[in-house]
Amino acid sequence: MTDLANQRRLAAEVMDIGVNRVWMDPEAYKDISQALTREDIRNLITEKKIAKRAILGVSRGRARKADEARSYGHRKGHGSRSGAKGARNPKKEQWMKKIRALRSQLREMRENKSIEVPMYRKLYRKAKGGEYRSRAHLVAHIEQLKAKEA
Repeated sequence: MTDLANQRRLAAEVMDIGVNRVWMDPEAYKDISQALTREDIRNLITEKKIAKRAILGVSRGRARKADEARSYGHRKGHGSRSGAKGARNPKKEQWMKKIRALRSQLREMRENKSIEVPMYRKLYRKAKGGEYRSRAHLVAHIEQLKAKEA
């Protein structure tokens, strides 16, 4: 059995790949060993007796599986978290979410006339001052105020 190192090197140069990515058909050993020129190598490539091996990469399969598990709440425990307590859910974002909800509730109530404009202004300022924990808390407070009036 002759050494095909020269043919492998030529094939690598012709296909513009590394020598380790050159695949040679074991059945066509005799034909490959007789190939001496680049033209011979090109002919063997067109006959599919010499080919490129696929580039080996890092599989994303395990990562996809982990992402899928995370999507329904797994793999998110204390050991997987990095950063400060407020890093995942910052105080500012919590505030923005709450104040927007409160303001939209107030606007809605003003538009459908369940509260008057002076009352709206007063409640708006209280919301800004952080008096209400949530939309439900605001609505409960308004109900109380209405009950006192009646």
